[in-house]
Amino acid sequence: MEFQKINYNFSLALDLAHKALKLDEVPVGAIITNKYGDVIGEGHNTKEADQNPCMHAEIISIQNAAKKIGNWRLEDCDIYVTLEPCIMCMGALSQARIRNIYFAAYDPKGGAISLGKNIHDDQRLNHKMNVFGGFKHIECSKIISNFFKKKRLNYKK
Repeated sequence: MEFQKINYNFSLALDLAHKALKLDEVPVGAIITNKYGDVIGEGHNTKEADQNPCMHAEIISIQNAAKKIGNWRLEDCDIYVTLEPCIMCMGALSQARIRNIYFAAYDPKGGAISLGKNIHDDQRLNHKMNVFGGFKHIECSKIISNFFKKKRLNYKK
């Protein structure tokens, strides 16, 4: 995949992360593209608004993409997400049959791959996914770290 397309898709995901930030949600955004590169699903975190721990950007984008194409199987689709997916989201991406996962910032405390949970490559599972990380890492990790710095400052008051 060409670098310009990846960059563009991450800018769309980052726009969604900024929407989440404005709603005081953890600023993570995700988009799903079909095999032609068209965006078929998008989402950002809404855990606080929905009071639902499952409402991660990846889950919402999977739901929106599946609804748009009328099929839960998102074969030949790729996801672009501003933060490394957690274990729950990696499981959902596997169940949705996502082809490629592109993520920006690594998450050493909650990211499935950083924690050594290589769901994408587990030979016991019936679906394998390709994972590529570190795109726009600095830009995407900065928005998340600034969000949590602000939260910690507010807790001290």
